[in-house]
Amino acid sequence: MDSLPEAVVQYILSNLNNAKDVASCNCVSKRWKDSMPYIKSLYFPRGIFDHLAHGQTPNVVIMKIISATYRLQELVVYCPFTSIGLASWLLHTGSSLKNLELRMDNLVDQSSSNDSLSKLECIQAARNLESLRLWGVLMVSTPKWGVFQKLRNLEIVGAKLEDSVLTEALRSTPNLAQLVLLGCEGLRNIWIELLELEHCKLDFYGLGSCLLTLRAPKIGYLEIQGCSWIKVRETSCLKNLSIANNAGRIYMVDFGKLMALESLSIRGVQWCWDAISKMLQLATEVKHLYMKIEFTGDFETLLPFPEIDFVDFFKTHPMLKSFDIHGAMFAALCQKNSLKNVEVDPSFVIPCLEEVVITVRSPLNAEQKMSTLEALVKYGAKLKKMKIRILQMRSGHSSADDFFEEICRFRFMNHRLISIE
Repeated sequence: MDSLPEAVVQYILSNLNNAKDVASCNCVSKRWKDSMPYIKSLYFPRGIFDHLAHGQTPNVVIMKIISATYRLQELVVYCPFTSIGLASWLLHTGSSLKNLELRMDNLVDQSSSNDSLSKLECIQAARNLESLRLWGVLMVSTPKWGVFQKLRNLEIVGAKLEDSVLTEALRSTPNLAQLVLLGCEGLRNIWIELLELEHCKLDFYGLGSCLLTLRAPKIGYLEIQGCSWIKVRETSCLKNLSIANNAGRIYMVDFGKLMALESLSIRGVQWCWDAISKMLQLATEVKHLYMKIEFTGDFETLLPFPEIDFVDFFKTHPMLKSFDIHGAMFAALCQKNSLKNVEVDPSFVIPCLEEVVITVRSPLNAEQKMSTLEALVKYGAKLKKMKIRILQMRSGHSSADDFFEEICRFRFMNHRLISIE
């Protein structure tokens, strides 16, 4: 290091970010210490202050390191801190700070709601933020943020929120391009209106009965978990869509035309058939389709999928390149049995399908299921790979063994295409 030019040493040291490394380098020499003000990013890990001595506090130590910097652009604090400490740090770095990530840790202690609000309101001092990430947030009152005009990325992970509080908080961030809300609870009726939003990932914790209304005309990527009623009308730019509900049911989906949609994933224990049918009707141009829904039926009634005609399905989804179907959808494709009893149009072909993944969970209707597997190989003009997953297929009858033998025989006849898991 002594042989390097001053500018090179300064460049190397300015790219440090772990606070412990920065503090250590400060002690090496005056030359190294003089390079510390040019550090652009600081990261304080969870347990960095577990063994403080001589009456030092995390707030004071962090402030000492931050105050030594000239134009700090990123600050990540995972260790415990107070609202007073945060206010002092942001007062020093607020004008230059672009990225801020804080582990709030306010969820366990309900009495900490005032401190949580104080910490949130301190953030308004960083007016030029472009990215804000918050972990463990208790937000029962609306923080007084003003407007973050430059904020493009907002991520909140593990939060307790009120409907109106979330709506008001998002009004402070009108130019968001990316919104991530993960493990958020307490929400029932969610209204999000962000005209610049392009990437959105929403995961709501609880009974899975939330109502979501999203207005984002530029949305290109949307992932939703935990909602029963979903309304997204402006979808002309939407390319990737994922909808899941692991805890509840999905009753209604209301989307605009999905003209640009390339990838669709729909998952959950139970969807109303109207919701499934509507998604399949809207996504006629989709290239990648993943379906893992166990049952249909309204309210408490669990029903199997109704019959789906194999030929009609692939005629209405001609752009499909990859298709991943779980047992229920596979069984529904088989039940119509059109391939056996109806003369198939000799010109029928599945033009773009390259990869199929099928999860088989039951030996019922084995003959029809084998007919569907054979049809995928026969009519899939560009098929390159078929993976058959045998998942928890239990039966006291020998039909399960016979069905598995048929699948193995089928794989042997098409060993270049088919694999079994």
